[in-house]
Amino acid sequence: MRTLPLTLGFMPLVDAAPLIIARELGFAEEEGLALTLQSAPSWSTLRDRLALGQIEAAHMLSPVPVAMALGLGGMRTQFDALSVLSINGNVIGISNALADQLDAAGSIPDFLDAKAAGAALARLKKPLRIGVPFPFSMHAELLHYWLAASGLNTAQALDVRTIPPPLMADAISSGEVDAFCVGEPWGSITVENGGGTLLLPGAAIWQFAPEKVLAVRHEWATSEPDITGRLMRAIWKAGRWLNQPDKHATAAEILSWPEYLGVSAEITERALSGNLLINARGRSRHVPQMMDFFAGAATFPWKSQGAWIGARMAARFGLDRAQSATKAAAVFRSDLYRRHLGPLGADLPAASEKLEGALSEPTRAATDSGTLILGPDRFFDGQVFDPDRPER
Repeated sequence: MRTLPLTLGFMPLVDAAPLIIARELGFAEEEGLALTLQSAPSWSTLRDRLALGQIEAAHMLSPVPVAMALGLGGMRTQFDALSVLSINGNVIGISNALADQLDAAGSIPDFLDAKAAGAALARLKKPLRIGVPFPFSMHAELLHYWLAASGLNTAQALDVRTIPPPLMADAISSGEVDAFCVGEPWGSITVENGGGTLLLPGAAIWQFAPEKVLAVRHEWATSEPDITGRLMRAIWKAGRWLNQPDKHATAAEILSWPEYLGVSAEITERALSGNLLINARGRSRHVPQMMDFFAGAATFPWKSQGAWIGARMAARFGLDRAQSATKAAAVFRSDLYRRHLGPLGADLPAASEKLEGALSEPTRAATDSGTLILGPDRFFDGQVFDPDRPER
């Protein structure tokens, strides 16, 4: 097999692990690919590099391809989400001043209780300055969903500011923002530096949120089907490897290298294990499904996930919800996933969409060849999203 060079972009986050592991442990080489990985300083830079053809693929926020399909953000290039790279992985943090205020009011919630945390913030009755890494991100969608359902008028109560992940710890410690939603390890870095407290994991809002996707230009996937398949297989193998708990220490060590995250392996491993330190006083909690790269068909690009993102964006930006959900669903390429990963034995659900938020326990689901176990995917408020009725 002829080895082909391929350049992929990523942001320095733990959930870039499938790309990094695919390169460093030889899964890309097995598929005849010589990967070059480029770190980006911001999500807008990474999006633009991919759109302009400076890189072939990217570790990408799942809402970015949806936003582009909906004509949001000024970029018209069509992206495809070939697979989901990671489920969950975000944390919500607050400044020490805000934590002290909640503590004085007796309102510090349990770390996994999104209802109590939302209610505590709503009782403050003051605008909140919140940092997110990008306007079109799962961070933004989860925050708006959670706080609106908690009784805040998000248009009036939120001052949402865009801050690249590596700068989030400095932003909250300097008082630029009162709170943030960011991917690991940057929440843990905030705690490590004493600049803030973790309030909630993103998984407490939606237990199975598609956080990052493997994104490529639509025209590239169409014109390069062989390379597309090789790339998808290499990344899928890396996710399968990452699914093994006994590999977390090795993964954390590799991710800690300066060319990738450049933070200690001990901090990186917190997200992989789900064992988070949540304040400077040493309080820790285990977060089920903190971050997942493989189990429960985690990498399958459910069209209903895309539809949920599209419907949420439509509600925020004044677009038609049904049309937006349809356009967004088309971005999640379950057809390519079936074509290229089926021969490897990947779990292929019998359907490409489902009711999002309907599962409170591990549940058997039919596949093309048998059954698989889907993990819980509940929203914190018990809502269920039906992709056939996105306007609800």
